[in-house]
Amino acid sequence: MKPNSGTLVINIMNGGKAEAYEGIYQCTARNERGAAISNNIVIRPSRSPLWTKEKLEPNQVREGDSLVLHCRPPVGLPPPIIFWMDNAFQRLPQSERVSQGLNGDLYFSNVQPEDTREDYICYARFNHTQTIQQKQPISVKVLSTKPVTERQPVLLTPTGSTSNKVELRGNVLLLECIAAGLPTPVIRWIKEGGELPANRTFFENFKKTLKIIDVSEADSGNYKCIARNILGSTHHVISVTVKAAPYWITAPRNLVLSPGEDGMLICRANGNPKPHISWLTNGVPIAIAPEDPSRKVDGDTIIFSDVQERSSAVYQCNASNEYGYLLANAFVNVLAEPPRILTPASKLYQVIANTPALLDCAYFGSPKPEIEWFKGVKGSILRGNEYVFHDNGTLEIPVAQKDSTGTYTCVARNKLGKIQNEVQLEVKDPTMIIKQPEYKVIQRAGQVSFECTIKHDPTLIPTVIWLKDNGELPDDERFLVGKDNLTIMNVTDKDDGTYTCIINTTLDSVSASAVLTVVAAPPTPAIIYARPNPPFDLELTGQLERSIELSWIPGDENNSPITNFVIEYEDGLHEPGVWHYQTEVPGTQTTVQLKLSPYVNYSFRVIAVNEIGRSQPSEPSEQYLTKAANPDENPSNVQGIGSEPDNLVITWESLKGFQSNGPGLQYKVSWRQKDFDDEWTSVIVANVSKYIVSGTPTFVPYEIKVQALNDLGYAPEPSEVIGHSGEDLPMVAPSNVQVHVLNSTLAKVHWDPVPLKTVRGHLQGYKVYYWKVQSLSRRSRRHVEKKILTFRGNKTFGMLPGLEPYSSYKLNVRVVNGKGEGPASPDKVFKTPEGVPSSPSFLKITNPTLDSLTLEWGSPTHPNGVLTSYILKFQPINNTHELGPLVEIRIPANESSLILKNLNYSTRYKFYFNAQTSVGSGSQITEEAVTIMDEAGILRPAVGAGKAMASRQVDIATQGWFIGLMCAVALLILILLIVCFIRRNKGGKYPVKEKEDAHADPEIQPMKEDDGTFGEYSDAEDHKPLKKGSRTPSDRTVKKEDSDDSLVDYGEGVNGQFNEDGSFIGQYSGKKEKEPVEGNESSEAPSPVNAMNSFV
Repeated sequence: MKPNSGTLVINIMNGGKAEAYEGIYQCTARNERGAAISNNIVIRPSRSPLWTKEKLEPNQVREGDSLVLHCRPPVGLPPPIIFWMDNAFQRLPQSERVSQGLNGDLYFSNVQPEDTREDYICYARFNHTQTIQQKQPISVKVLSTKPVTERQPVLLTPTGSTSNKVELRGNVLLLECIAAGLPTPVIRWIKEGGELPANRTFFENFKKTLKIIDVSEADSGNYKCIARNILGSTHHVISVTVKAAPYWITAPRNLVLSPGEDGMLICRANGNPKPHISWLTNGVPIAIAPEDPSRKVDGDTIIFSDVQERSSAVYQCNASNEYGYLLANAFVNVLAEPPRILTPASKLYQVIANTPALLDCAYFGSPKPEIEWFKGVKGSILRGNEYVFHDNGTLEIPVAQKDSTGTYTCVARNKLGKIQNEVQLEVKDPTMIIKQPEYKVIQRAGQVSFECTIKHDPTLIPTVIWLKDNGELPDDERFLVGKDNLTIMNVTDKDDGTYTCIINTTLDSVSASAVLTVVAAPPTPAIIYARPNPPFDLELTGQLERSIELSWIPGDENNSPITNFVIEYEDGLHEPGVWHYQTEVPGTQTTVQLKLSPYVNYSFRVIAVNEIGRSQPSEPSEQYLTKAANPDENPSNVQGIGSEPDNLVITWESLKGFQSNGPGLQYKVSWRQKDFDDEWTSVIVANVSKYIVSGTPTFVPYEIKVQALNDLGYAPEPSEVIGHSGEDLPMVAPSNVQVHVLNSTLAKVHWDPVPLKTVRGHLQGYKVYYWKVQSLSRRSRRHVEKKILTFRGNKTFGMLPGLEPYSSYKLNVRVVNGKGEGPASPDKVFKTPEGVPSSPSFLKITNPTLDSLTLEWGSPTHPNGVLTSYILKFQPINNTHELGPLVEIRIPANESSLILKNLNYSTRYKFYFNAQTSVGSGSQITEEAVTIMDEAGILRPAVGAGKAMASRQVDIATQGWFIGLMCAVALLILILLIVCFIRRNKGGKYPVKEKEDAHADPEIQPMKEDDGTFGEYSDAEDHKPLKKGSRTPSDRTVKKEDSDDSLVDYGEGVNGQFNEDGSFIGQYSGKKEKEPVEGNESSEAPSPVNAMNSFV
């Protein structure tokens, strides 16, 4: 048996015989509450025995005679499937003359010469064992005789004139008649005294087999098969009896009872013959089971009286007859459980107005709890036709209205306790299309626009989808979808169709369609479509207090059928001249029954609508004044909020004119202090929507209700709301204020909450006031700027970000209510630790000499602590702008200048300067300067911009002799190239080529001084560029910042300029500062070849 399971696994794959496990199995599941048993499970091994050896004689038969070839397959489990084939494994063809019977034999109503063959083979296929057994071939020889004698029908099977057949209810009934005769007989079936059941009767095997599925006792009777040919007929009557294994009428069901309750288990079954009912308890026959005085067996029923918890058990009902049995388990659970509500608390339901709302209240308990529903916190129990109460606890509001919004309370109670659960219902306004797309006729290449303006509940987010002919819009840039319209540019014939805008929200969906007709230019004026003419001859009949019937005559529909009529009304008593929507009806309807409100002077008008648009309104009907009545509803949005510490201001939304239901509309305002048993204090007011109660205690809860009344009486009892009298400033300050400094810029403040009674209002939160007293590094006071942080709700801690390092701060905390702030807590002093400093305020480089520079600097604007030192790093920059070795110097914090000596003359240096505290280094400032070439003609550098250059630099590319030399070299190269070009064009052989052929070494040899010609020359080097001066450090690695360096990096890109002598004067400060690079990069001047490259 599988672990943690009731499944029994029998595996004979690794040995063992299936016969060893043959038998009847039953599963019993047992625990401390009882035992349940399963139906019997019968295991039998499959069998596919071989055919018995037999000697088959050849069959010789005269033409026209009948013949039966017997199969007689071995008995297998399950029974085999029989079919006839030949030696080529082809199925033998069957027809009305030759067919296979239900027993597997092959029947010939009459034989023909073509039936002669020696390979009639019967096959038995055992599906379960996936084997096929073959009978020895049977030989048939047909002897031809002339003439062939015709014979009237004779039944081959069944034999005799009558037979009996028993079948079980629900099974398939198969009846068979096969006849011999020449010509081949035709079979027909009838039921004596009745009709064959329709929809369940089928004919198979060329109507030789009658098949009735799902048989019942009503199918019992005599079935006659009639075989007929031109010579006569014969028949056979089969008497069918339908028996039935037991089947359930009422199966026993689990029963949950509480101690002391009564109940019963019913086990009713039917069958043919009538089944016998027997009872077991926990798998033991009830006659020998332990006695239970609360239990009494009465045939197919067990009656329980005054049960106790020990009466819990599992009962089995067995209904059996000779054809089978039924077994059912039923658990009688005697349980004492107080109610439980399974629906989640405060579950929110959202529905659209005028649709059903279903509020769940799934529950459990024993005894079964009673369910009651209330609306509001202290509402009365819900009753009446406007609610439907389901057995599972669900409350249904068939037509939810906006005033159905609110809190609903489900209460479940039994004798062991009571529990309640609140759910929320929100009723949303329906989504409406207030301007629908209209029918359009447009010429080809024109532009058309369909509008679809909607109105929806502000809390729902609509999505608009446009369809064409109920499919997606074509993927074409001519279709422009706007917020509330669809525009089609350059219209073509393919755009003809129906366009639909669909508006979906999470709760509802609406749509509207319009047809676009594309016509040639000019449009055919055969049919003119227009809005309908207004209805006329309005008539009011059947006047009642709350309803009336309105009828009208439609106007001309103008070639577009009227789709609907819109009915509007005017209240001449309260809002004369203002028309309101009442209802609408289909375009085929010309009368409507209208619901009315009391004390309204009604006039009605009708508007017809077709696909083109709406008609003008009809002329108003005659006026009808309804009788006055008590108000049906009370004011909404009742609130109680104090404006002063000693008052309570009660406000509400007044009823509209037609809601008054009669003259003399007034309001009864009632209030009393909550949680006190005081009587209600009431006052009646009119023409106002506010009442002020004076002399109240400060901020105490009140129960408030406002009821409408008129000259005829009061509205229904209103629901109560909770309000509060006015607030006053809080009385006390938060205590135990603590500050925890987390780092140099962040602190966390804690405080103890104030007692709620001292808040004297709605607690809105706490405010923390904090300000910087002084910087600990400078000891200088400045203007105090207080900062305020507000923490909502009943929080008792907060974070103070953005503090300045190494500073002294103060703070206090105040509680806040709707009236304002309470007193401040005592100032709390805290200090922030040191941080890293800002960069030095400036760095100047002055007094350049041959080997020295003077540096001056200013201390950081924000030291953020005690400065410990300054760090100066510098490195040379050669003429290719490669950085040399980096030198670092630590300078005491009290220094503000430094003279650097032993520097190289006429060399540019880059400086990196920053300050340090005990926490670490601050951000750095960079600067560049140049030592001079000699003492004459010193040009002062421009401080700060990094543009300083000595007037004379050791830049070989700017020397006159070098420029002359390079010009001469360039001229010689140019002449040589011209000579080579001329000689090549003439086909002559020049020395370079001769050398190339004579030497395998491709290296370039130096120029010969005696004859001015080149030495050996390699043709493979024709396209190689001249080698540049090496920029690779001594360690043979190239750093990215080194290899990517260029003059542009230190200047202004393509905007860099040259002096008259060719030296570069681009601004070094225009490029983002590079990080210092350590190493022994070369600072030599560029080679002549490099200089030549630059020159060219």
